[in-house]
Amino acid sequence: VQAQVQSGGGSVQAGGSLRLSCDASGYTYCPVDMTWYRQAPGKEREFVSLIDSDGNTKYADSVKGRFTISQDKAKNTVYLQMNSLKPEDTAMYSCKLTPTCKRWEAYWGQGTQVTVSS
Repeated sequence: VQAQVQSGGGSVQAGGSLRLSCDASGYTYCPVDMTWYRQAPGKEREFVSLIDSDGNTKYADSVKGRFTISQDKAKNTVYLQMNSLKPEDTAMYSCKLTPTCKRWEAYWGQGTQVTVSS
């Protein structure tokens, strides 16, 4: 099982927008929480946003008001809409699937690069 990053990512100028998607349709055992992380070169991986199985959301302070996480339950896909992008948002973005019935497990997407130029 792998949480697949299906689309999104790429290069954009500061102030632009991108949308990432993460398809969790391969996991059908129980509801899942989906989390986005990012890692910039030379830096540790950091939390970006979370949407749990009940639809509750959380955001890192650095992206609040600019990023929006959402889900399409019919497609079992989670989206990260990123607006007003800044150069400091440049990173490899990865999604993680955490089954609510097996919280000791985690399935990662392969990651997608986001590059924001000034």
